[in-house]
Amino acid sequence: MTHTPTDPPRRAASSALVPVLAFAGIVVAVMQTLLVPVIKDLPQLLDTEPSDATWVLTSTLLSGAVATPIMGRLGDLYGKRRMLVASLAVMVAGALVSAVTSELMTMIAGRTLQGFAMGAIPLGIGLMRDMLPRERLGSAMALMSSSIGVGGGLALPAAAVVAQHADWHTLFYGAAGLGALAIALTLIVVPESPARAAGSFDLPGALGLSAGLVLFLLPITKGSDWGWTSGTTLGLFAAAAVVLVLWGVMELRLAAPLVDLRTTARPAVLFTNLASIMVGVSFYVVSLVLPQLLQLPKSTGYGLGQSMVVAGLLVAPLGLTMMFTAPVYARLSAKYGPKVTLIIGMLIIAIGYGAGLGLMSAAWQSLVIAVVLGAGIGLAYSSLPALIVGAVPASETGAANGLNTLMRSIGTSVSSAVVGMVLANTANTVNGVAIPTLHGFRVSFLIATAAVAVGLLLALFLPGRTPAAAEPRLRASSEEDANLERAEEALRGFHGRVLDAGGAPVAGARVTLIDPRGRRAGSALSGDDGGYVIAVPAQGAYVLAAKASGHGPLASAVTHGGDERAVGLDLSLPGETVTA
Repeated sequence: MTHTPTDPPRRAASSALVPVLAFAGIVVAVMQTLLVPVIKDLPQLLDTEPSDATWVLTSTLLSGAVATPIMGRLGDLYGKRRMLVASLAVMVAGALVSAVTSELMTMIAGRTLQGFAMGAIPLGIGLMRDMLPRERLGSAMALMSSSIGVGGGLALPAAAVVAQHADWHTLFYGAAGLGALAIALTLIVVPESPARAAGSFDLPGALGLSAGLVLFLLPITKGSDWGWTSGTTLGLFAAAAVVLVLWGVMELRLAAPLVDLRTTARPAVLFTNLASIMVGVSFYVVSLVLPQLLQLPKSTGYGLGQSMVVAGLLVAPLGLTMMFTAPVYARLSAKYGPKVTLIIGMLIIAIGYGAGLGLMSAAWQSLVIAVVLGAGIGLAYSSLPALIVGAVPASETGAANGLNTLMRSIGTSVSSAVVGMVLANTANTVNGVAIPTLHGFRVSFLIATAAVAVGLLLALFLPGRTPAAAEPRLRASSEEDANLERAEEALRGFHGRVLDAGGAPVAGARVTLIDPRGRRAGSALSGDDGGYVIAVPAQGAYVLAAKASGHGPLASAVTHGGDERAVGLDLSLPGETVTA
Protein backbone atom coordinates (compact mmCIF):
# COMPACT_ATOMS: atom_id res chain seq x y z
CA MET A 1 0.00 0.00 0.00
CA THR A 2 1.36 3.42 -0.87
CA HIS A 3 1.39 6.59 1.11
CA THR A 4 -1.23 9.11 0.10
CA PRO A 5 -1.04 12.70 1.25
CA THR A 6 -4.79 13.00 1.52
CA ASP A 7 -4.71 11.58 4.99
CA PRO A 8 -7.23 13.45 7.12
CA PRO A 9 -5.86 16.85 8.15
CA ARG A 10 -4.40 17.15 11.62
CA ARG A 11 -6.54 18.90 14.21
CA ALA A 12 -5.26 21.50 16.61
CA ALA A 13 -3.88 19.38 19.42
CA SER A 14 -3.84 20.28 23.09
CA SER A 15 -0.42 21.01 24.55
CA ALA A 16 -1.17 18.26 27.07
CA LEU A 17 -1.65 15.58 24.40
CA VAL A 18 2.01 14.54 24.22
CA PRO A 19 2.57 14.32 28.01
CA VAL A 20 -0.66 12.33 28.43
CA LEU A 21 0.21 9.83 25.71
CA ALA A 22 3.78 9.54 26.99
CA PHE A 23 2.43 8.96 30.51
CA ALA A 24 0.23 6.15 29.15
CA GLY A 25 3.31 4.61 27.50
CA ILE A 26 5.29 4.83 30.74
CA VAL A 27 2.46 3.20 32.70
CA VAL A 28 2.35 0.35 30.20
CA ALA A 29 6.12 -0.13 30.36
CA VAL A 30 5.93 -0.33 34.16
CA MET A 31 4.16 -3.69 33.73
CA GLN A 32 7.31 -5.20 32.24
CA THR A 33 9.56 -4.51 35.27
CA LEU A 34 6.96 -4.41 38.03
CA LEU A 35 7.99 -7.74 39.51
CA VAL A 36 11.76 -7.53 38.95
CA PRO A 37 12.46 -6.71 42.65
CA VAL A 38 10.58 -9.85 43.82
CA ILE A 39 11.55 -12.29 41.04
CA LYS A 40 13.72 -14.42 43.30
CA ASP A 41 10.92 -14.61 45.91
CA LEU A 42 8.07 -15.53 43.52
CA PRO A 43 8.26 -19.32 44.11
CA GLN A 44 7.81 -18.78 47.84
CA LEU A 45 5.19 -16.05 47.44
CA LEU A 46 3.10 -18.18 45.08
CA ASP A 47 3.88 -21.52 46.78
CA THR A 48 5.13 -23.09 43.56
CA GLU A 49 8.23 -24.37 41.80
CA PRO A 50 10.73 -21.86 40.31
CA SER A 51 10.09 -23.16 36.78
CA ASP A 52 6.35 -22.57 37.20
CA ALA A 53 6.83 -19.14 38.79
CA THR A 54 8.57 -17.88 35.64
CA TRP A 55 5.22 -18.10 33.84
CA VAL A 56 4.20 -14.97 35.75
CA LEU A 57 6.75 -13.09 33.62
CA THR A 58 6.47 -15.20 30.46
CA SER A 59 2.69 -14.75 30.21
CA THR A 60 3.02 -10.95 30.13
CA LEU A 61 5.67 -11.14 27.44
CA LEU A 62 3.62 -13.46 25.22
CA SER A 63 0.37 -11.50 25.50
CA GLY A 64 2.21 -8.23 24.85
CA ALA A 65 3.81 -9.66 21.72
CA VAL A 66 0.44 -10.84 20.42
CA ALA A 67 -1.39 -7.63 21.32
CA THR A 68 0.88 -5.03 19.71
CA PRO A 69 0.19 -5.72 16.01
CA ILE A 70 -3.45 -6.67 16.63
CA MET A 71 -4.32 -3.57 18.66
CA GLY A 72 -2.44 -1.44 16.14
CA ARG A 73 -4.58 -2.76 13.28
CA LEU A 74 -7.80 -2.40 15.30
CA GLY A 75 -6.79 1.20 16.02
CA ASP A 76 -6.28 1.89 12.31
CA LEU A 77 -9.74 0.47 11.57
CA TYR A 78 -11.90 1.63 14.47
CA GLY A 79 -10.07 4.49 16.19
CA LYS A 80 -6.71 4.68 17.91
CA ARG A 81 -7.93 6.45 21.05
CA ARG A 82 -10.70 3.89 21.47
CA MET A 83 -8.23 1.02 21.30
CA LEU A 84 -5.76 2.86 23.57
CA VAL A 85 -8.43 3.19 26.25
CA ALA A 86 -9.41 -0.46 25.74
CA SER A 87 -5.77 -1.57 26.14
CA LEU A 88 -5.39 0.38 29.37
CA ALA A 89 -8.72 -0.92 30.68
CA VAL A 90 -7.63 -4.54 30.13
CA MET A 91 -4.39 -3.74 31.93
CA VAL A 92 -6.25 -2.29 34.93
CA ALA A 93 -8.48 -5.37 35.09
CA GLY A 94 -5.42 -7.62 34.99
CA ALA A 95 -3.67 -5.64 37.74
CA LEU A 96 -6.70 -5.92 40.00
CA VAL A 97 -6.93 -9.67 39.38
CA SER A 98 -3.26 -10.06 40.36
CA ALA A 99 -3.67 -7.78 43.38
CA VAL A 100 -6.19 -10.06 45.10
CA THR A 101 -4.53 -13.45 44.59
CA SER A 102 -1.50 -15.48 45.60
CA GLU A 103 -2.61 -18.49 43.51
CA LEU A 104 -0.37 -19.25 40.53
CA MET A 105 -2.95 -19.76 37.75
CA THR A 106 -5.00 -16.71 38.73
CA MET A 107 -1.82 -14.64 38.92
CA ILE A 108 -0.80 -15.81 35.43
CA ALA A 109 -4.25 -14.86 34.11
CA GLY A 110 -3.93 -11.37 35.59
CA ARG A 111 -0.43 -10.92 34.22
CA THR A 112 -1.59 -12.05 30.78
CA LEU A 113 -4.23 -9.32 30.79
CA GLN A 114 -1.60 -6.76 31.83
CA GLY A 115 0.53 -7.67 28.83
CA PHE A 116 -2.21 -6.61 26.41
CA ALA A 117 -1.48 -2.99 27.29
CA MET A 118 1.74 -3.07 25.22
CA GLY A 119 -0.40 -2.16 22.22
CA ALA A 120 -0.82 1.31 23.74
CA ILE A 121 2.62 2.47 22.61
CA PRO A 122 2.14 2.08 18.82
CA LEU A 123 -1.37 3.45 19.22
CA GLY A 124 0.04 6.54 20.93
CA ILE A 125 2.57 7.03 18.13
CA GLY A 126 -0.24 6.73 15.59
CA LEU A 127 -2.33 9.33 17.42
CA MET A 128 0.61 11.71 17.45
CA ARG A 129 1.08 11.34 13.71
CA ASP A 130 -2.60 12.01 13.09
CA MET A 131 -2.99 14.94 15.49
CA LEU A 132 0.28 16.88 15.68
CA PRO A 133 1.84 19.37 13.25
CA ARG A 134 5.18 18.32 11.80
CA GLU A 135 7.20 20.73 13.90
CA ARG A 136 6.08 18.91 17.07
CA LEU A 137 5.94 15.38 15.71
CA GLY A 138 9.63 14.42 15.84
CA SER A 139 10.25 15.01 19.53
CA ALA A 140 6.78 13.72 20.47
CA MET A 141 7.25 10.36 18.76
CA ALA A 142 10.74 10.14 20.24
CA LEU A 143 9.35 10.56 23.75
CA MET A 144 6.57 8.03 23.12
CA SER A 145 8.96 5.45 21.71
CA SER A 146 11.38 5.96 24.62
CA SER A 147 8.58 5.52 27.15
CA ILE A 148 9.26 1.77 27.07
CA GLY A 149 12.67 2.33 28.61
CA VAL A 150 11.59 5.28 30.76
CA GLY A 151 8.81 3.31 32.41
CA GLY A 152 11.03 0.29 32.94
CA GLY A 153 13.85 2.38 34.41
CA LEU A 154 11.66 4.39 36.77
CA ALA A 155 9.69 1.34 37.89
CA LEU A 156 12.75 -0.47 39.25
CA PRO A 157 13.51 1.79 42.23
CA ALA A 158 9.83 2.54 42.89
CA ALA A 159 8.88 -1.13 42.88
CA ALA A 160 11.91 -1.94 45.03
CA VAL A 161 10.82 0.56 47.69
CA VAL A 162 7.26 -0.81 47.71
CA ALA A 163 8.41 -4.44 47.79
CA GLN A 164 10.83 -3.71 50.63
CA HIS A 165 8.38 -1.83 52.86
CA ALA A 166 4.89 -3.12 51.99
CA ASP A 167 3.01 -6.23 50.92
CA TRP A 168 4.01 -7.14 47.36
CA HIS A 169 0.38 -7.04 46.19
CA THR A 170 0.58 -3.28 46.66
CA LEU A 171 2.57 -3.20 43.42
CA PHE A 172 -0.53 -4.28 41.49
CA TYR A 173 -2.85 -1.86 43.26
CA GLY A 174 -0.45 0.93 42.34
CA ALA A 175 -0.33 -0.24 38.73
CA ALA A 176 -4.13 -0.32 38.56
CA GLY A 177 -4.29 3.22 39.95
CA LEU A 178 -1.78 4.48 37.38
CA GLY A 179 -3.74 2.77 34.60
CA ALA A 180 -7.02 4.31 35.73
CA LEU A 181 -5.39 7.75 35.82
CA ALA A 182 -4.02 7.22 32.30
CA ILE A 183 -7.50 6.28 31.05
CA ALA A 184 -9.07 9.38 32.62
CA LEU A 185 -6.41 11.71 31.20
CA THR A 186 -6.72 10.12 27.75
CA LEU A 187 -10.49 10.59 27.70
CA ILE A 188 -10.18 14.21 28.81
CA VAL A 189 -7.23 15.37 26.72
CA VAL A 190 -6.81 13.12 23.67
CA PRO A 191 -9.32 13.48 20.80
CA GLU A 192 -10.12 10.57 18.54
CA SER A 193 -8.14 10.44 15.32
CA PRO A 194 -10.15 10.97 12.11
CA ALA A 195 -7.84 8.64 10.15
CA ARG A 196 -9.30 5.24 9.30
CA ALA A 197 -8.02 2.36 7.25
CA ALA A 198 -10.29 0.75 4.67
CA GLY A 199 -11.32 -2.89 4.96
CA SER A 200 -12.26 -5.12 7.87
CA PHE A 201 -10.38 -6.83 10.66
CA ASP A 202 -8.49 -9.92 9.52
CA LEU A 203 -9.50 -12.41 12.24
CA PRO A 204 -7.86 -15.47 10.62
CA GLY A 205 -4.66 -13.42 10.22
CA ALA A 206 -4.79 -12.37 13.88
CA LEU A 207 -5.25 -15.98 15.02
CA GLY A 208 -2.46 -17.20 12.74
CA LEU A 209 -0.02 -14.53 13.87
CA SER A 210 -0.88 -15.13 17.52
CA ALA A 211 -0.29 -18.86 17.17
CA GLY A 212 3.00 -18.33 15.33
CA LEU A 213 4.29 -15.82 17.88
CA VAL A 214 3.40 -18.00 20.86
CA LEU A 215 5.04 -21.04 19.23
CA PHE A 216 8.17 -18.97 18.52
CA LEU A 217 8.51 -16.99 21.76
CA LEU A 218 7.57 -19.82 24.11
CA PRO A 219 10.71 -21.92 23.47
CA ILE A 220 12.84 -18.75 23.53
CA THR A 221 11.62 -17.85 27.01
CA LYS A 222 11.52 -21.42 28.36
CA GLY A 223 14.41 -22.97 26.44
CA SER A 224 16.78 -22.75 29.41
CA ASP A 225 14.34 -24.75 31.54
CA TRP A 226 13.40 -27.30 28.88
CA GLY A 227 16.82 -27.63 27.26
CA TRP A 228 17.69 -25.98 23.95
CA THR A 229 18.03 -29.31 22.16
CA SER A 230 15.00 -30.96 23.76
CA GLY A 231 12.20 -32.30 21.57
CA THR A 232 9.75 -29.78 23.01
CA THR A 233 11.95 -26.78 22.22
CA LEU A 234 12.91 -27.89 18.71
CA GLY A 235 9.36 -29.04 17.96
CA LEU A 236 7.89 -25.67 18.91
CA PHE A 237 10.45 -23.81 16.78
CA ALA A 238 9.59 -26.05 13.81
CA ALA A 239 5.86 -25.56 14.37
CA ALA A 240 6.38 -21.80 14.57
CA ALA A 241 8.18 -21.81 11.23
CA VAL A 242 5.38 -23.75 9.55
CA VAL A 243 2.60 -21.61 11.03
CA LEU A 244 4.29 -18.29 10.21
CA VAL A 245 5.03 -19.35 6.62
CA LEU A 246 1.41 -20.42 6.08
CA TRP A 247 0.25 -17.21 7.74
CA GLY A 248 2.43 -15.15 5.40
CA VAL A 249 1.05 -16.93 2.31
CA MET A 250 -2.49 -16.25 3.51
CA GLU A 251 -1.77 -12.57 4.26
CA LEU A 252 -0.34 -12.01 0.77
CA ARG A 253 -3.63 -13.16 -0.75
CA LEU A 254 -5.85 -10.80 1.24
CA ALA A 255 -6.93 -7.34 0.12
CA ALA A 256 -6.98 -6.02 3.71
CA PRO A 257 -4.49 -8.14 5.70
CA LEU A 258 -3.63 -7.75 9.37
CA VAL A 259 -0.04 -6.96 8.34
CA ASP A 260 0.67 -5.69 4.83
CA LEU A 261 3.73 -7.84 4.10
CA ARG A 262 4.45 -5.97 0.89
CA THR A 263 4.77 -2.74 2.82
CA THR A 264 6.82 -4.58 5.43
CA ALA A 265 9.19 -5.77 2.70
CA ARG A 266 10.09 -2.21 1.68
CA PRO A 267 13.74 -1.55 2.57
CA ALA A 268 12.86 1.36 4.88
CA VAL A 269 10.46 -0.83 6.88
CA LEU A 270 12.33 -4.15 6.66
CA PHE A 271 15.73 -2.88 7.77
CA THR A 272 14.17 -0.68 10.47
CA ASN A 273 12.40 -3.72 11.95
CA LEU A 274 15.55 -5.87 11.77
CA ALA A 275 17.58 -3.11 13.43
CA SER A 276 14.85 -2.84 16.09
CA ILE A 277 15.48 -6.45 17.11
CA MET A 278 19.16 -5.64 17.67
CA VAL A 279 18.35 -2.51 19.68
CA GLY A 280 15.94 -4.57 21.79
CA VAL A 281 18.69 -7.09 22.49
CA SER A 282 21.12 -4.38 23.58
CA PHE A 283 18.55 -2.60 25.77
CA TYR A 284 17.66 -5.64 27.84
CA VAL A 285 21.23 -6.76 28.54
CA VAL A 286 21.96 -3.79 30.80
CA SER A 287 18.65 -4.32 32.60
CA LEU A 288 19.66 -7.92 33.35
CA VAL A 289 23.31 -7.37 34.28
CA LEU A 290 23.62 -4.14 36.29
CA PRO A 291 20.98 -4.89 39.00
CA GLN A 292 22.59 -8.28 39.69
CA LEU A 293 26.13 -6.89 39.73
CA LEU A 294 25.10 -4.13 42.13
CA GLN A 295 23.28 -6.45 44.56
CA LEU A 296 25.80 -9.29 44.73
CA PRO A 297 27.65 -9.25 48.07
CA LYS A 298 31.19 -7.89 48.18
CA SER A 299 32.35 -11.23 49.53
CA THR A 300 32.19 -12.59 45.97
CA GLY A 301 35.17 -10.38 45.14
CA TYR A 302 33.34 -8.46 42.39
CA GLY A 303 29.81 -7.82 43.74
CA LEU A 304 29.09 -4.22 44.75
CA GLY A 305 27.00 -5.02 47.84
CA GLN A 306 24.17 -2.52 47.28
CA SER A 307 20.61 -2.86 48.54
CA MET A 308 17.66 -3.49 46.22
CA VAL A 309 16.55 0.14 46.43
CA VAL A 310 20.02 1.62 45.85
CA ALA A 311 20.55 -0.71 42.90
CA GLY A 312 17.26 0.47 41.42
CA LEU A 313 18.21 4.12 41.89
CA LEU A 314 21.58 3.59 40.19
CA VAL A 315 19.90 1.96 37.18
CA ALA A 316 17.04 4.50 37.00
CA PRO A 317 19.14 7.07 35.03
CA LEU A 318 18.96 4.62 32.11
CA GLY A 319 15.28 5.53 31.70
CA LEU A 320 15.65 9.18 32.66
CA THR A 321 18.38 9.75 30.10
CA MET A 322 16.22 8.11 27.43
CA MET A 323 13.46 10.60 28.24
CA PHE A 324 15.77 13.62 28.07
CA THR A 325 17.19 12.60 24.71
CA ALA A 326 13.84 13.21 22.96
CA PRO A 327 14.46 16.93 22.23
CA VAL A 328 18.07 16.16 21.29
CA TYR A 329 16.81 13.55 18.84
CA ALA A 330 14.38 16.04 17.27
CA ARG A 331 17.20 18.50 16.50
CA LEU A 332 19.55 15.82 15.18
CA SER A 333 16.84 14.22 13.06
CA ALA A 334 15.76 17.57 11.60
CA LYS A 335 19.30 18.22 10.48
CA TYR A 336 20.52 14.77 9.47
CA GLY A 337 17.45 12.52 9.26
CA PRO A 338 16.36 9.58 11.46
CA LYS A 339 18.71 7.12 9.73
CA VAL A 340 21.79 9.07 10.82
CA THR A 341 20.32 9.54 14.30
CA LEU A 342 19.76 5.78 14.60
CA ILE A 343 23.38 5.14 13.62
CA ILE A 344 24.62 7.73 16.15
CA GLY A 345 22.50 6.11 18.87
CA MET A 346 23.87 2.65 18.17
CA LEU A 347 27.44 3.94 18.12
CA ILE A 348 26.88 5.43 21.60
CA ILE A 349 25.43 2.08 22.76
CA ALA A 350 28.53 0.29 21.46
CA ILE A 351 30.78 2.78 23.29
CA GLY A 352 28.77 2.29 26.49
CA TYR A 353 29.04 -1.48 26.45
CA GLY A 354 32.67 -1.40 25.35
CA ALA A 355 33.57 0.93 28.22
CA GLY A 356 31.36 -1.12 30.55
CA LEU A 357 33.66 -4.12 30.16
CA GLY A 358 36.17 -2.27 32.33
CA LEU A 359 33.71 -0.33 34.54
CA MET A 360 32.37 -2.98 36.88
CA SER A 361 34.33 -2.33 40.06
CA ALA A 362 32.35 0.51 41.70
CA ALA A 363 28.75 1.62 42.06
CA TRP A 364 29.41 5.02 40.45
CA GLN A 365 30.72 3.23 37.36
CA SER A 366 27.34 1.51 36.97
CA LEU A 367 25.76 4.96 37.02
CA VAL A 368 28.05 6.10 34.19
CA ILE A 369 27.18 3.02 32.14
CA ALA A 370 23.45 3.61 32.69
CA VAL A 371 23.68 7.25 31.56
CA VAL A 372 25.73 6.52 28.42
CA LEU A 373 23.57 3.58 27.40
CA GLY A 374 20.40 5.55 28.15
CA ALA A 375 21.51 8.28 25.76
CA GLY A 376 22.33 5.80 22.99
CA ILE A 377 19.22 3.66 23.43
CA GLY A 378 17.08 6.81 23.66
CA LEU A 379 18.37 8.09 20.31
CA ALA A 380 17.98 4.66 18.70
CA TYR A 381 14.47 4.05 20.03
CA SER A 382 13.42 7.59 19.07
CA SER A 383 14.53 7.05 15.47
CA LEU A 384 12.53 3.87 14.91
CA PRO A 385 8.96 5.28 14.76
CA ALA A 386 10.11 8.17 12.57
CA LEU A 387 11.57 5.71 10.07
CA ILE A 388 8.38 3.63 10.11
CA VAL A 389 6.01 6.60 9.89
CA GLY A 390 7.97 7.99 6.97
CA ALA A 391 7.55 4.74 5.04
CA VAL A 392 3.87 3.85 5.52
CA PRO A 393 0.54 5.65 4.99
CA ALA A 394 -1.34 7.07 7.97
CA SER A 395 -3.99 4.36 7.56
CA GLU A 396 -1.34 1.78 8.52
CA THR A 397 0.54 3.70 11.22
CA GLY A 398 -0.91 1.73 14.13
CA ALA A 399 -0.31 -1.69 12.60
CA ALA A 400 3.17 -0.79 11.31
CA ASN A 401 4.33 0.63 14.64
CA GLY A 402 2.72 -2.33 16.39
CA LEU A 403 4.86 -4.64 14.30
CA ASN A 404 7.93 -2.54 15.06
CA THR A 405 7.21 -2.70 18.78
CA LEU A 406 6.84 -6.45 18.37
CA MET A 407 10.32 -6.59 16.81
CA ARG A 408 11.75 -4.84 19.86
CA SER A 409 9.93 -7.32 22.11
CA ILE A 410 11.41 -10.20 20.16
CA GLY A 411 14.82 -8.61 20.69
CA THR A 412 14.33 -8.37 24.45
CA SER A 413 13.04 -11.96 24.54
CA VAL A 414 16.08 -13.25 22.68
CA SER A 415 18.31 -11.15 24.94
CA SER A 416 16.69 -12.53 28.07
CA ALA A 417 17.08 -16.12 26.87
CA VAL A 418 20.67 -15.80 25.66
CA VAL A 419 21.97 -13.77 28.60
CA GLY A 420 20.12 -16.00 31.03
CA MET A 421 21.80 -19.04 29.48
CA VAL A 422 25.23 -17.35 29.57
CA LEU A 423 24.91 -16.32 33.21
CA ALA A 424 23.66 -19.79 34.19
CA ASN A 425 26.44 -21.62 32.36
CA THR A 426 29.18 -19.39 33.80
CA ALA A 427 27.80 -19.26 37.36
CA ASN A 428 29.56 -20.60 40.43
CA THR A 429 27.57 -22.78 42.80
CA VAL A 430 27.95 -21.81 46.47
CA ASN A 431 25.98 -23.78 49.08
CA GLY A 432 23.63 -24.98 46.36
CA VAL A 433 22.99 -21.46 45.05
CA ALA A 434 24.13 -20.39 41.55
CA ILE A 435 26.05 -17.08 41.73
CA PRO A 436 26.63 -15.17 38.44
CA THR A 437 30.29 -14.48 37.73
CA LEU A 438 32.08 -11.38 36.50
CA HIS A 439 33.07 -13.37 33.41
CA GLY A 440 29.39 -14.02 32.67
CA PHE A 441 28.58 -10.31 33.00
CA ARG A 442 31.37 -9.38 30.58
CA VAL A 443 30.32 -12.02 28.05
CA SER A 444 26.79 -10.57 28.24
CA PHE A 445 28.15 -7.09 27.48
CA LEU A 446 30.07 -8.54 24.51
CA ILE A 447 26.83 -10.09 23.22
CA ALA A 448 25.14 -6.68 23.43
CA THR A 449 28.07 -5.08 21.58
CA ALA A 450 27.82 -7.71 18.83
CA ALA A 451 24.07 -7.11 18.51
CA VAL A 452 24.66 -3.37 18.11
CA ALA A 453 27.31 -4.06 15.46
CA VAL A 454 24.78 -6.11 13.48
CA GLY A 455 22.23 -3.32 13.97
CA LEU A 456 24.68 -0.76 12.62
CA LEU A 457 25.26 -2.89 9.53
CA LEU A 458 21.50 -3.16 8.96
CA ALA A 459 21.04 0.58 9.44
CA LEU A 460 23.48 1.28 6.64
CA PHE A 461 21.01 -0.34 4.21
CA LEU A 462 18.22 2.07 5.17
CA PRO A 463 17.28 4.58 2.46
CA GLY A 464 18.92 7.92 3.20
CA ARG A 465 17.27 11.30 3.42
CA THR A 466 19.05 14.57 2.74
CA PRO A 467 18.85 17.38 5.27
CA ALA A 468 17.15 19.57 2.69
CA ALA A 469 14.37 17.08 2.39
CA ALA A 470 14.11 16.60 6.11
CA GLU A 471 13.86 20.18 7.30
CA PRO A 472 10.66 21.27 5.54
CA ARG A 473 8.83 18.27 6.97
CA LEU A 474 9.78 19.28 10.50
CA ARG A 475 9.49 23.03 10.20
CA ALA A 476 6.45 23.50 8.01
CA SER A 477 3.01 23.95 9.50
CA SER A 478 0.61 21.05 9.12
CA GLU A 479 -1.27 22.85 6.31
CA GLU A 480 1.93 23.67 4.43
CA ASP A 481 3.20 20.14 4.95
CA ALA A 482 -0.01 18.62 3.60
CA ASN A 483 0.18 20.86 0.53
CA LEU A 484 3.81 19.89 -0.01
CA GLU A 485 3.08 16.19 0.24
CA ARG A 486 0.07 16.58 -2.06
CA ALA A 487 2.24 18.22 -4.71
CA GLU A 488 4.97 15.59 -4.38
CA GLU A 489 2.60 12.65 -4.66
CA ALA A 490 0.71 14.22 -7.59
CA LEU A 491 3.89 13.91 -9.61
CA ARG A 492 3.88 10.15 -9.16
CA GLY A 493 0.25 9.10 -9.55
CA PHE A 494 -3.33 10.18 -10.18
CA HIS A 495 -5.06 13.32 -8.98
CA GLY A 496 -8.28 15.14 -9.62
CA ARG A 497 -11.71 15.67 -8.07
CA VAL A 498 -14.63 13.45 -7.13
CA LEU A 499 -17.88 14.95 -8.45
CA ASP A 500 -21.56 14.05 -8.24
CA ALA A 501 -23.84 13.67 -11.25
CA GLY A 502 -24.43 17.43 -11.29
CA GLY A 503 -20.75 18.28 -11.22
CA ALA A 504 -20.62 19.35 -7.54
CA PRO A 505 -17.63 18.22 -5.45
CA VAL A 506 -18.08 15.18 -3.18
CA ALA A 507 -16.16 15.35 0.10
CA GLY A 508 -15.14 12.24 2.02
CA ALA A 509 -15.35 9.88 -0.96
CA ARG A 510 -13.11 6.83 -0.73
CA VAL A 511 -10.87 6.46 -3.78
CA THR A 512 -9.09 3.11 -4.08
CA LEU A 513 -6.38 1.99 -6.48
CA ILE A 514 -6.57 -1.74 -7.31
CA ASP A 515 -3.73 -3.59 -9.04
CA PRO A 516 -4.14 -6.24 -11.77
CA ARG A 517 -4.22 -9.03 -9.16
CA GLY A 518 -7.17 -7.45 -7.38
CA ARG A 519 -5.15 -6.14 -4.42
CA ARG A 520 -5.47 -2.65 -3.02
CA ALA A 521 -2.42 -0.63 -4.04
CA GLY A 522 -3.41 2.65 -2.37
CA SER A 523 -6.36 4.68 -1.14
CA ALA A 524 -7.35 8.24 -0.32
CA LEU A 525 -10.29 10.31 0.95
CA SER A 526 -11.44 13.28 -1.10
CA GLY A 527 -11.19 16.70 0.54
CA ASP A 528 -13.84 19.39 0.96
CA ASP A 529 -13.26 20.47 -2.63
CA GLY A 530 -13.61 16.88 -3.83
CA GLY A 531 -9.88 16.73 -4.54
CA TYR A 532 -7.91 13.53 -4.18
CA VAL A 533 -4.32 12.46 -4.79
CA ILE A 534 -3.21 8.84 -4.95
CA ALA A 535 0.27 7.50 -5.69
CA VAL A 536 1.14 4.49 -7.83
CA PRO A 537 3.67 1.85 -6.70
CA ALA A 538 4.78 1.04 -10.25
CA GLN A 539 3.82 1.55 -13.85
CA GLY A 540 1.01 -0.56 -15.26
CA ALA A 541 -2.74 -0.98 -15.54
CA TYR A 542 -4.98 -0.41 -12.52
CA VAL A 543 -8.61 0.00 -11.59
CA LEU A 544 -9.51 3.28 -9.89
CA ALA A 545 -12.65 2.83 -7.77
CA ALA A 546 -14.60 5.52 -5.93
CA LYS A 547 -17.55 5.36 -3.57
CA ALA A 548 -19.30 7.75 -1.23
CA SER A 549 -22.38 7.67 0.95
CA GLY A 550 -25.49 8.58 -1.04
CA HIS A 551 -23.83 8.05 -4.40
CA GLY A 552 -23.42 5.13 -6.73
CA PRO A 553 -19.96 3.50 -6.96
CA LEU A 554 -17.55 4.00 -9.84
CA ALA A 555 -14.81 1.72 -11.17
CA SER A 556 -12.67 2.65 -14.14
CA ALA A 557 -9.63 1.12 -15.82
CA VAL A 558 -6.60 3.44 -15.78
CA THR A 559 -2.96 3.19 -16.82
CA HIS A 560 0.14 4.92 -15.48
CA GLY A 561 3.49 5.00 -17.23
CA GLY A 562 5.48 4.93 -13.98
CA ASP A 563 7.28 8.20 -14.75
CA GLU A 564 7.07 11.53 -12.90
CA ARG A 565 4.15 12.69 -15.03
CA ALA A 566 0.95 13.55 -13.20
CA VAL A 567 -2.23 11.92 -14.51
CA GLY A 568 -5.31 14.05 -13.94
CA LEU A 569 -8.63 12.22 -13.58
CA ASP A 570 -11.93 13.61 -12.35
CA LEU A 571 -14.29 10.91 -11.07
CA SER A 572 -18.03 11.43 -11.56
CA LEU A 573 -20.43 9.54 -9.23
CA PRO A 574 -22.27 7.86 -10.77
CA GLY A 575 -20.94 8.12 -14.31
CA GLU A 576 -17.77 7.81 -16.31
CA THR A 577 -14.24 8.95 -15.63
CA VAL A 578 -13.46 12.27 -17.23
CA THR A 579 -9.88 13.19 -18.11
CA ALA A 580 -8.94 16.48 -16.48
